[in-house]
Amino acid sequence: MQITYNENRKTFKIDTENSSYVMIVRKGGHLQHMYYGAYVGDDDLEYMFSDVINESFTPWPPCAEDSHFALDTQPQEYPCNGTGDYRISAFSLEMPCGNSATSLKYVSHEIFSGKKKLSGLPATYVEDEADAVTLEIKMRDELACADVILSYSVIKGYDAIMRHTRVLNSGKAPFFIEKAYSCCVDFNEKDYDIIHFYGTWAAERQMERKPVIQGISEIASKRGSSSHNHNPFIVLCDHMATEDFGSVYGFALCYSGNFSAKVEVDTFDQTRVIMGINPEDFKWKLSPGEEFTSPEAIMVYSSNGIGGMSRQYHKIIRKHICRGKYRDIRRPILINNWEATYFEFTTEKLYAIADAAAPLGIEMLVLDDGWFATRNDDKTSIGDWIVNENKLQGGLKALSDKLTSLNMKLGLWFEPEIVSFDSDLYRAHPDWVLHVEGRDRSIGRYTAVLDLSRKEVEDYVFEAVSKILRSADISYVKWDFNRNLTEVGSKALPCDQQKEVFHRYVLGVYSLAERLTSTFPDILFEGCSGGGGRFDCGMFYYFPQIWTSDDTDAFERCKIQYGSSVGYPASVMSAHVSASPNHQTFREMPFKTRGDVATSGAFGYELDLSIISEEEKEMVKAQVERYKELYDTIVNGDNYRLIDPFTNNRWCAWEYVSEDKSQAVLTYVVTRFKVKGRYHIKLKGLDPDATYREKVSGRCYKGNTLMNVGINLGNDLHEAHSDIVVFDKV
Repeated sequence: MQITYNENRKTFKIDTENSSYVMIVRKGGHLQHMYYGAYVGDDDLEYMFSDVINESFTPWPPCAEDSHFALDTQPQEYPCNGTGDYRISAFSLEMPCGNSATSLKYVSHEIFSGKKKLSGLPATYVEDEADAVTLEIKMRDELACADVILSYSVIKGYDAIMRHTRVLNSGKAPFFIEKAYSCCVDFNEKDYDIIHFYGTWAAERQMERKPVIQGISEIASKRGSSSHNHNPFIVLCDHMATEDFGSVYGFALCYSGNFSAKVEVDTFDQTRVIMGINPEDFKWKLSPGEEFTSPEAIMVYSSNGIGGMSRQYHKIIRKHICRGKYRDIRRPILINNWEATYFEFTTEKLYAIADAAAPLGIEMLVLDDGWFATRNDDKTSIGDWIVNENKLQGGLKALSDKLTSLNMKLGLWFEPEIVSFDSDLYRAHPDWVLHVEGRDRSIGRYTAVLDLSRKEVEDYVFEAVSKILRSADISYVKWDFNRNLTEVGSKALPCDQQKEVFHRYVLGVYSLAERLTSTFPDILFEGCSGGGGRFDCGMFYYFPQIWTSDDTDAFERCKIQYGSSVGYPASVMSAHVSASPNHQTFREMPFKTRGDVATSGAFGYELDLSIISEEEKEMVKAQVERYKELYDTIVNGDNYRLIDPFTNNRWCAWEYVSEDKSQAVLTYVVTRFKVKGRYHIKLKGLDPDATYREKVSGRCYKGNTLMNVGINLGNDLHEAHSDIVVFDKV
């Protein structure tokens, strides 16, 4: 891990554990990209530049010695709009004259130990400054008097580069930022596939892989959140790259709002990748002396395939994004009442669920939607955070006392960013919601979105939620967000700043989350947005786990959790055992299979434990005990994806291996019956010379045998058959 500058060559070289990233200050102060990939030595790479042109259609800058240096055909480090590079650009300013032609030139740089905290934004962090090195390159647009700081950080032990951009107005007149992407990388070839994760409500992070194309591809959201539909994480990889082999580049944005990831292949077969805030509906006024900071992008390179990249992200998220008490300790195993009761719960019913759960080893009851104001359906009361004691006799204090007597904790559902049209809060402050004067207000679940870009609105929500959290012994909060943004305007901002509202809203969400999690550090906060509609590194900074999807069907969860695992660790994926038939798909599924799939995440239950059979209660008890026993390997171990449910229609499988390779946990699920099917599987990531004992049969295998020969799981496994097979080093 080091960052160096070669004064003679004018080159910057960023080295991670196994990768290198090289830039050069070239003609006229243009900062150009040279290389990103597997580690290379300190060689002069300028010979790789080819000064190709497209005749007069690729204009060259005045600094060029001849017409062969054209920005449009050269790899750029942070390309600008309107001054000769016609490809997708990372940065653009609108100056007081109304023009957007932007040009950045190198001014200076600084290399230092440590990593600065981003102002108002989540980002990776280190606890010891010696564990990180940062490079800041100062660029300048002289005409606009705009200073742009390109920041690059590396953390010891990882093949990751963290990037963001700061823009400072050092002039005497305001200008407008039209776009400020967080990162850009130019590759000198087009032989790549792109992997991205699309979906919808209850079907998040479905994996798609396809070759990059001539022209522009974009993965984006303009919904006000990162969304169910697309995820702010993409992968660029060799055509032949697999889970274990090939060059792979990951790009993850630490942001929870509108994002854009674009990939362009130009006419010279060069590939450009940019990622950052979506410039659609974005325009930021920067007055003299003010500064704007972009979100952080986390880039990972792996020469060991997609799996090698994933395991880098898993460790970074667990150790350098997630924070607080629950980063390193086991999360409580919970029962959520939503699918057991929906809105129709009573105090007696909640007590019955708790009485059934406690003897089975479950540690927490989460009271979901419907505990406040007059909330008996989804049409009213969100924003009125006052306990409905007609429905919940004795209030939250009585319920928490009951749970304490059972050695259980209480969790509570909130939707802090939302207000029902039928609520006292909306009637008192209709102007507190995002809206455009004169426009009708769109309705989503009978609600509007609170304007958290306004400090007084944020303060109200903070105080209302805090009052509830102080009223009883509450140990967990499920923070939901069941609405995308429409009519995005704020009464608090002037006309020329209305396109700042999308981003200011996200900053308000982050500020509120920071205040609540800091004020209540012993509470476990779980994120949710109709399931996984805001499942991103930005939210993990505040919430160490997120409800992965509202779809709890075990077959569907195989794909959802498998796709999520390409970028995100099991520790952040809440996964629950729900009822059969499933409430979303109506599919019947064995209790064992539901438990096996849910074990690969932050484990819990989402059904009425008071009415299940005695046999199923014994299964719950066994599942709880098994999860506690395997927790460290599943949550902190290395994840290996073995059989892909997106391309294999018969079965899928995945594995966790403890950091010291002393234990392997294999999970498989048969999704489609095949007569006389053969089910053999090879494990990965073991100590090849060690001996491993399979926990149930007691049979011993060499690590290299398990990885190279594999195991025989039997023939004719029936549909919905599953198992968790544990191997311990002898």
